[in-house]
Amino acid sequence: MTSAPAAKRSVAVAFDGIVKAFGPVQVLHGVSFDLAPGHVYGLLGENGAGKSTLMKILSGYEQPSAGTVRINGDAQTFGNSRDAEQLGVVLIHQEFNLAEDLSVAQNIFLGHEKKKGLWLDDRGMEREAADALAQVGLTIDPRTKVRRLIVAEKQLVEIAKALARHARLLIMDEPTATLTPGETERLFQLIARLRADGVTVVYISHKLDEVERITDEVIVMRDGRFVARAPTRDLSRHQMANLMVGREIADLYPPRDAVDPAPAPALQVKHFSVPGWAQQASFEVRPGEILGFAGLVGAGRTELFEGIMGLRPASGDVRLNGQEVRIRNPRDAARHGLTYLSEDRKGKGLHVDFGLRENLTLMALERYARPWLQPESERAALSAAVQEFGIRTGSLDVRASSLSGGNQQKLALAKVLHPKPRVVVLDEPTRGVDVGAKRDIYFLIQRMAREGLAVIVVSSELMELIGLCHRVAVMRAGRIVCTLHADQLTEEELIAHATGTAPVAAVE
Repeated sequence: MTSAPAAKRSVAVAFDGIVKAFGPVQVLHGVSFDLAPGHVYGLLGENGAGKSTLMKILSGYEQPSAGTVRINGDAQTFGNSRDAEQLGVVLIHQEFNLAEDLSVAQNIFLGHEKKKGLWLDDRGMEREAADALAQVGLTIDPRTKVRRLIVAEKQLVEIAKALARHARLLIMDEPTATLTPGETERLFQLIARLRADGVTVVYISHKLDEVERITDEVIVMRDGRFVARAPTRDLSRHQMANLMVGREIADLYPPRDAVDPAPAPALQVKHFSVPGWAQQASFEVRPGEILGFAGLVGAGRTELFEGIMGLRPASGDVRLNGQEVRIRNPRDAARHGLTYLSEDRKGKGLHVDFGLRENLTLMALERYARPWLQPESERAALSAAVQEFGIRTGSLDVRASSLSGGNQQKLALAKVLHPKPRVVVLDEPTRGVDVGAKRDIYFLIQRMAREGLAVIVVSSELMELIGLCHRVAVMRAGRIVCTLHADQLTEEELIAHATGTAPVAAVE
């Protein structure tokens, strides 16, 4: 395929009757709409609506089963993503597509290496990589190995990689899921510059406040079909959410029940330290209480709880129901009634290549192996969990990877609750989850608390913490700097403490 240089062309796209089937399962049903150059589009829909599949077709990662993609009026069939990139169409994946053992510069130019004669031009690539990193506000040495980066930095490298490839149509799939407010603001400024330069941006996000702020037009998909489009200024967030789910969504957050102060704390942590990440952390949470943890990326929230769970070297005092415990690994923790849902759903929360049944019962196998494994009992437990947690699946006999993001998260919740814990820690429980599934998860969290569990929610979404929690502990630079009660919770207050700009610490 030949084309004019991507950097000198605007890109207009038209989808004409796009159909996509994976075996007998049809996921796109005759999708037709167009995208004009120099606009920012919010592409909305629940998990499983077909958004990512459609964008993978546009960017050469998938082939349509039927229908036509037209770019600047010409029908195009891409054999792979490099064909699409030649026309300036670049997809930034929600799941990172980086080689961990290569440097940042090598990742940015992977498959597009620059040469000087017969040799790779390493210095030239490092120079251009540094320029691309500067555009996204990431000040790191481009020779740094990717495996040394934190999650937020990897996200910014993915964006820098797209910029280095001179994208004229840039598809961003949940780009701010791991970014701090400051990094998100820089990304928005970059998107504004790209739009002014004639670049088309397709912005896929479940964060409707971001869609409202930065997009020109909203396009909504549901169940593999195009259902609506409208100028963003004409839609409220509530209307966007209703279009996504096809029904009226009531209040997103459940009513907050009062916490009974009589019972002793279910979990008490005193003077707990994780070398390099957390120092002298002390907190407690009672049965029926939802305690939030806020803080910027790198504040040490996840690492603190990984230390408590025995996943990192740590020291300090941990008491469960008043009894001091020594936790060396997650199995110890589960035996004492403490369980943890990792922020890395696909890496640590689920075995996505296992079946639903195997995932659900993995933490409670002794219940189903007396003396031998009992698949029928496991299947009955799975059937009950599917009903209880609202997991949408066409069959109980599929792999976890076949579920949408929201349903994977519900399965992960069912898994960590299956051993019947008394304290549950949920790290980023709604990351990458659509608004309908978010509401389901929020009500599940409330139900846990109502049933007497002590619940800890670690989240980067401030409104989530404000809407759910009885109290929120704020971490900064590895320390808990304050704990705010529900009547003190505002975005401004949480950000002020997380960034160290609050005039007076509100420590309990």
